[in-house]
Amino acid sequence: MVIDESSGTASPVNARKTDIFDVFGFKHYIGPNPYLGRGALVFRLALTGHREPLPLGDYVEAIAQRYPKMALTEYKSYADLFVQTVVEVGKLDMDLHCELWSLQPTEPTTIAVESIHESTSYGTVYAVWDWFEAISNGQPFQLEDQIALLQTRFRRSVYGGPTIYALLRAAHNQGIPAFYLPDEGLMQYGYGKKLVRGVATTFDCDSHVDSDFTTRKDDCKAFLSTLGFPVPQGAIVSTLKEALKAVQSIGYPVAVKPVVGHKGIGVTADVQDDSELEFAFDRAVEAHEDGQSIAVIVEQSISGLDHRLLCVDGKFVAATQRRPASVTGDGRSTIAELIALENRKPERLDTPTSPLGKIIVDESLERYLSEQRLDLDSILDPDEVIYLRKVANLSSGGVSIDATEQVHPDNIVLAQDIAQHFRLVCLGIDVLTSDISRSWKEGNFGIIEINAAPGVYMHLRPAVGNSIDVASRILETFFESGQAARIPIFTFNYLPLKELQELVDQILVNYPNWTIGAICRDAAFVNRSQKALTGSYNTKVQSLLRNPKLDLLIAEYDEATLEQEGCFYDGSNIVILDAPTETEKMLSRNIADGATVVIKEGNAVSRRREGLVETYELAEEEPFQRVYWKEISAILSEK
Repeated sequence: MVIDESSGTASPVNARKTDIFDVFGFKHYIGPNPYLGRGALVFRLALTGHREPLPLGDYVEAIAQRYPKMALTEYKSYADLFVQTVVEVGKLDMDLHCELWSLQPTEPTTIAVESIHESTSYGTVYAVWDWFEAISNGQPFQLEDQIALLQTRFRRSVYGGPTIYALLRAAHNQGIPAFYLPDEGLMQYGYGKKLVRGVATTFDCDSHVDSDFTTRKDDCKAFLSTLGFPVPQGAIVSTLKEALKAVQSIGYPVAVKPVVGHKGIGVTADVQDDSELEFAFDRAVEAHEDGQSIAVIVEQSISGLDHRLLCVDGKFVAATQRRPASVTGDGRSTIAELIALENRKPERLDTPTSPLGKIIVDESLERYLSEQRLDLDSILDPDEVIYLRKVANLSSGGVSIDATEQVHPDNIVLAQDIAQHFRLVCLGIDVLTSDISRSWKEGNFGIIEINAAPGVYMHLRPAVGNSIDVASRILETFFESGQAARIPIFTFNYLPLKELQELVDQILVNYPNWTIGAICRDAAFVNRSQKALTGSYNTKVQSLLRNPKLDLLIAEYDEATLEQEGCFYDGSNIVILDAPTETEKMLSRNIADGATVVIKEGNAVSRRREGLVETYELAEEEPFQRVYWKEISAILSEK
């Protein structure tokens, strides 16, 4: 609400006429800001004065029915309860890493909550607001429906893919800067010359030649055969007639799949006769993109369990057994009803953090049921288990089981031997075997395909077994620590253009081979070359930190910029403040371990580093510039 200065009364901004609470003044920051040291959604909360709210305890009691642990906390105000409810709901039953918040007990109250995705955060606040109003009016509130909508919103965001979110969370935990580059559709990890860019588990250091090669399944199979590894016999065909002819020499059962493909799309295993072959061939053809030449692999079908062996930087890190989706009978429910019940389980939310996806009902599923003399209306006996597919695709509802500790050493060597032939950070090797704990040299073992850019969530959160933190292993390939992902950053609250240019020149005298990014309110530079960067101030800062040659960033952030946009980065190595406002003092908190903070107020100067504070007075007409140049020289000498 706002105050009408002419009358001195409060009037709602966003609230409906009957609302008790008003939520307004929204602002989203992508990085540290005056209200929170992380990217945040900031808003204001006030009472409308329409009528008195219920006692605070009534709201706590209602909310605790959904989040019992919230009943264990004491709340100082409605705002205190509101913000902590936003944080809890904001995890979206997906355990999202948004836990930080702040509250400024002014009137109206200013609230900041940590945010990953702007639109999802907005929706969360509005959902909690509606929940509070429903409690006030004694009305039911469908929070589950709201969370489902917000989960979908987040899943469709740039951070919502399971693999991308797993890497984002691992980066967050390790203190590695991570952000989205919208123009490129890529994630960036690290700053400047330390940066790595990529999509999911494909990175800019990967060989695009090798990545493309892994999609050509026929060539890959020939290559693996050359290396002496077990691959099924097969042929490439473009027509059903050719497929039928290939089977005459291979023999049933066979597997059928498109030459170029991923995620098991168009793959049919254990094809037993000509009728099934026709269906499988049509599925493989449908998986081709428009205009793509038809190329289908028909190969020997190997009996056994489906496994994914994951290698990172040429080293084996995890194994997962994948089983097709299944249902268990109860003697009264149809298979369709059992699937619906299974899909309602929390572990099948099909979110970036759920271990299982939804079971997909399609023609392939129905056909496999028919082969078992069943259909969607069939009723299974109590405890009768049936599989719904031949192929264990997790995207269609398959089950992942951690098998990392069961892999035979020979099979680990096999996986690593394959991975080390490719310039790829991540490689997934799919194999069929009856027992992964037995050596591939004993037979009944086949390499089905290899995959660049493999998903990682099946290892991070399998449906059964231990979690293997492969996301951290991937990032450790590039960065030994969070600090290893960063370049030195010098931050000022006031840095005139002339002083900025002089500072860049001074540094280049001692480090002539460096590339320095520098920005103030008046201009942006790379070394002494002025750049015509466009967009907001933070967009310009991001453009500098996107430069893979950058050794150092110097940036000015004044009060207006901090209030409007916040700071793009965190972890400054030195902060120089000249007569700072309270808002600008936030820069002294946004620092790296061991950073130096120098503050000048009048002629008084304070210097803080590693907990030690030194204060002194500037001599008459002594320039502050000389003071901070000395501090910068000391910092650079350590780099």
